[in-house]
Amino acid sequence: MENALESEIQAKPPGRPRDEAARQRIRAAALQLLEEVGFANVTCDAIGQRSGASKATIYRWWPNKTAVLIDAFVESVTPELPLRDTATLREYVTVHLRQFAKVVAGRNGRLLAAVIAAAQNDREVEAAFLSHWIKPRRALSRKALQKFKNEGLLPDRFDIEQVLDAMYGPLHFLLMVRHGKPTAAYAESLAAMLVHGLAPRQGGESANH
Repeated sequence: MENALESEIQAKPPGRPRDEAARQRIRAAALQLLEEVGFANVTCDAIGQRSGASKATIYRWWPNKTAVLIDAFVESVTPELPLRDTATLREYVTVHLRQFAKVVAGRNGRLLAAVIAAAQNDREVEAAFLSHWIKPRRALSRKALQKFKNEGLLPDRFDIEQVLDAMYGPLHFLLMVRHGKPTAAYAESLAAMLVHGLAPRQGGESANH
């Protein structure tokens, strides 16, 4: 049976403007608290107090604080990572790494780090994060890469899942292990290395240039 959180975390369709304004205040308060005190220390009481909403209002839209926080995170980050069609593999990799680097370097990078850290010790957070962020994003990127593979721009020898790991893994490592902030130049350099490695080889697989 699907985890109850995973089935209930999706926001209900917007109702009256007054309701949507309250939802946005709750999301904003949740993100402020996440950044200030960390995932584990956020409570629905604190979110209610910060947003001016009652706990009953919060529970009308979300089952618990994890649902509030993951929903707020996804709503905050998604506009910064628009997925659009590109003509070439080079353009796709460069654009998406530049976008993600910008996220990692800013406030949403700190929020992402807080969510990832919480997911290490909380299975509910892990399930919600994977279900509502990681898996949907990878599904869209997987579709784009499969298109390039079908067009012969991405050789069959490369596994798409590994390509996705190679694209986004270094930026996650920089964020979570090195505690660094990538620049646009870093993202473009990483993209250039990846594109070079993914390019079809002249003269077959054994070619060595």
